Parts: sequence; C-alpha cells; structure tokens
Amino acid sequence: MKRRRRDFRWTESLAARVVALSSLWAIAAFLVVAGLISNLYERTAQSGFEAVVRAQLFNLINAITVDENGLLQGVPDLGDLAYSQPLSGWYWEVLPASGNTTGRLASFSLGPGRIDAPTTDADPFDQQYRRDYRMKGLDGEMLYVEEAEVALDSENHAARFRVMGNASVVDADIADFNRMLALYLGLFGLGSIVVNALAILFGLHPLVGVRRALAAVRSGAAERLPGSFPAEIRPLALEMNALIDSNRRIVERARTQVGNLAHSLKTPLAVLRNEADAIGGEKGRLVAEQTEAMRLQVQHYLDRARMAATGDLAIARAPVVPLLERLLRVIERLNPRLDVEADWPDDAEAIVFAGEAQDLEEAVGNLLENAALYGRSRLRLVLRAPKAGLLSIAVEDDGPGLSSEEIAEATKRGRRLDETTAGSGLGLSIVADTVLQYRGDFRLGPAEIGGLRAEVILPRAP
Repeated sequence: MKRRRRDFRWTESLAARVVALSSLWAIAAFLVVAGLISNLYERTAQSGFEAVVRAQLFNLINAITVDENGLLQGVPDLGDLAYSQPLSGWYWEVLPASGNTTGRLASFSLGPGRIDAPTTDADPFDQQYRRDYRMKGLDGEMLYVEEAEVALDSENHAARFRVMGNASVVDADIADFNRMLALYLGLFGLGSIVVNALAILFGLHPLVGVRRALAAVRSGAAERLPGSFPAEIRPLALEMNALIDSNRRIVERARTQVGNLAHSLKTPLAVLRNEADAIGGEKGRLVAEQTEAMRLQVQHYLDRARMAATGDLAIARAPVVPLLERLLRVIERLNPRLDVEADWPDDAEAIVFAGEAQDLEEAVGNLLENAALYGRSRLRLVLRAPKAGLLSIAVEDDGPGLSSEEIAEATKRGRRLDETTAGSGLGLSIVADTVLQYRGDFRLGPAEIGGLRAEVILPRAP
C-alpha cells in the first residue's frame, strides 16, 4: 500500500508560525525605533550646530564697529581655533552693506578667499534682515551660513555679517551615528529574535514529549502517556489517557462479546455435526460440509471483528522469526516431499510485528498451506524489512502459478480456482482481510522459483 508523501510547509508548524510572526514584529519594532532615534539625533545635532553658528554671528556683530570715515574695524574673538585654521570650513566675513561703509574683515581661515552668497531674490532676508542657507566651501565641504545686515551707528553705516560652519562634519557625525545605531540595534535585534525563538521552542517542547508518548502508546511500548506535563498541556494528556482507557474498555468488551458469541454458536454447530453423522449417506455428507463451512465462516468473522477492535490500537507486538520457524516446522512435518527454504536477514530477530501473533500466524499459515498444496518440490519463505515501520513476508512455490485473471479471482471470498482439492475457498481472502485490517498490502505474482509468489506487507513495531 503506497502512501502519498505530504510535503512539509512551514505554515503547518505552530512553532514556525509563532517564531515567524514574532520575528516579523520584532524586526518592524526595531526599524521603527531605529528611525525614531536616528531622526531625533539628526534634529538635535542639526539644531545644536545651527544654534552655535547663530550665536557666533551675534558675537561677530557685537565685535565690529566703524570709524568716523565709515571703515569697518574690530578684532572678533569667537572662541574657536577653527577660525584661525585655513580651509577649516569655519569662516566669518564682514562686508559693507551701504554706500557710506568701506573695508572688509574676514577670519584667518577664509583669508582672501571668497564664498558666494545667493541673491536676495533667490533667498530673501526676513523682517529682521537675517537669512540662512547652505553653500559649497573653499575645500568642497558643505557650509551652513548665517547671514545678517546690521546698521552699526546712527549715521546708518551698515554691514553684512556672515558666519559659516562646516556642515559636512555634522553630516558625517550623523552618518556615523546611524551606522553604529544600525549595528548595535541589528545585533540586539538578532539576539532578541534568537532568544525569542529559543524561548518559544522551549515552551512548545512538551508537545514533542506528548507526540513521543503517543507514538509509544501507538507502538505498544507504553499503555498511557507517562510523566508530568505543564499546566497548559496537562488537561490534554489527561483526556488522552482517558480516551486510551475508554478504548481499552471497548476492546475488552468486544473481545468478551466475541467469546460469548463463539461459545453460543459452538453447541448448535456441534449438534448439526452429530446429526449429519447420524443421517449418513449423501445428505449427511452435504449437511456436514455445510456445517463445517458455517463454522469456518463464523470463526473468520469473529477473528475479523477481533482484529477490527484491536487493529487501530496496535498495542500488541509479536516477534516474527520464532513464529515463522514454528510454522515452517509444521509444514516440513506435514509435507516431507517439499524442500522448505527460509531466507531472512541477520538482524531478523529484531523484526517485530505490530499486531496480534495469531493474526500473523493465520495469514502466513494460509499462504504456506496453499504453497504446500500446489508446490511440486520446493517452498521458499522470505522475510524482509523494506523500510522503517514495515515488514514483508513472501511465500513462493514451484507449482503451476496463476494467470493475471486468476490472481484477480483468487482473493474473492469462497472462490476456489481448483475444485479438485478440499477446502472452503477462504484461505487467500482471509489473508487479504487480515492485511486490510492492519492497513498493509497483499500482492500475488510470479515466483523466482517458477510458481506463485504471495507477499504480505504489514506494520512493523519499533
């Protein structure tokens, strides 16, 4: 029996879904937090930088005067050595803004260099005759410029004051901060996701214990879910144990009823058998045959009911090799003309049938009886474990075999292909029903030694 393989999807795993959703939420949260921190730092750094440049503009205005001829004069000290370093990106400059004012004052860092200003049409002054803008510096750096026009005395000697700060340094500092922020938050976020995943997996680990315990019950290694479980899972374990106990009671009740039915039918069948012997002749023989057929049919359906009651529980276990050896000894004793061969692997002692020993004995016994009946001189039994969870038992003979049409008819209940031999025609159908109850597979085909090969594939206990 082939089972269709089911591809695993991560959405089918509770742990995978919880880890994925929590990880997505953590990533989104860290991105939002990183954006907020970066934006706050950038605004704080920019506003602080602009406030420094603005304060130095006021200091520069307070340090500059004009003489009686309108010449700009003064020695400003803005308290920053960067104004004395050439091409530092920190400059100040004072220019005449009225016709009666002359001269030019500039920081040592600016020297004779000139930094153009936008026209008043492109960037007009506000009501206080102030404006700010960004321009390229002497060394290619980006400058933040605070500019104002101020009347220096009562004679309206006016001057234009410009203080320029190196904005590229601030931009680089913000970029460095963002890189460090991304690094640390990334590491912290990755660690949080890993810890969260481990916590979730650890929290769901008891479910693995439940699955293993159920597998142990299923295989017959245990009768109940053992151990203690967390409070969230304990009710599930208790309900499962209650269900197992209920199933066990149902099975015991079914077995009792099957036994009672068998005993209740035994006496009427025995009476019919005795009456057939008393009648004698052809009528007596006919009644005896039908009585025996009734007994076999009743026994078969009783066995099938017992298998149906126990097949799903699979709590029984039966070592295979001892059972097969016992059957082969019986076949050899009853059929001395046959050369009986046994073929199984070295580790065959570890192969255990996940079911009742008498079911396996009945199925294999029927196959051996058929092979002994139709085999000419050889009979071969092969035991294999093709893959985990399954075992295979094949019986081969060197008899006439069956055609494909005969194979299709062979497993029908009561159908006998050879009417010259004694029997009820239930042999192969019993095997097929037994295999069906255990969700196995039954195959008929040509044997390597020339006759029929009958193979049953049944569940194997761990």
